Amino acid sequence: MLDSLAYFVHESGFITLLVMAWLSFYLVATLWVFVYKSVMLRIYLERETQSLSKILNGKQDMPEHPMFEVSKEASKELLQAWKHQILKQSTTGLVILSIIASTAPFIGLFGTVVEILSAFNSLGALGQASFGVIAPIISKALIATAGGILTAIPAYSFYLVLKRKVYDVSVYVHMQTDILSAREAH
Repeated sequence: MLDSLAYFVHESGFITLLVMAWLSFYLVATLWVFVYKSVMLRIYLERETQSLSKILNGKQDMPEHPMFEVSKEASKELLQAWKHQILKQSTTGLVILSIIASTAPFIGLFGTVVEILSAFNSLGALGQASFGVIAPIISKALIATAGGILTAIPAYSFYLVLKRKVYDVSVYVHMQTDILSAREAH
């Protein structure tokens, strides 16, 4: 395994190695964003679920948030500002996953195309074009495409999972604003 990796690094061009490093960075960023946002969204969801429960049970008049410590009344404007702040905090980082999911396959494809062009240039200079010579070069070049796809799949999957969790948080926030707005109207 390490021999294969060493061979790949030794035989690959600068652009292919740059592409693979870029995709590696993307993969690490994808995992980091997913873990961080999963933890944060779980905290937000627990907090908003408890807050909604307390509001429904009459144990609390407003959501537990520093924004409501300044004003003891939950005006419609203050509730809207709170809702927007929670939703903004919840969606932070999702654009990173979206960018990675959409660009990683193209970055990998770029590495493949450059590697294939380089291989054809070398083959043309040697004058050899047998299948035994071309096949290993093409298979080595396709590793960049595979890396791009391998990076994009978890990024897109994690994006969808986190998007659903953001939706769950937003439902609890909307329920709180609706209940408090209805109480204010009566």
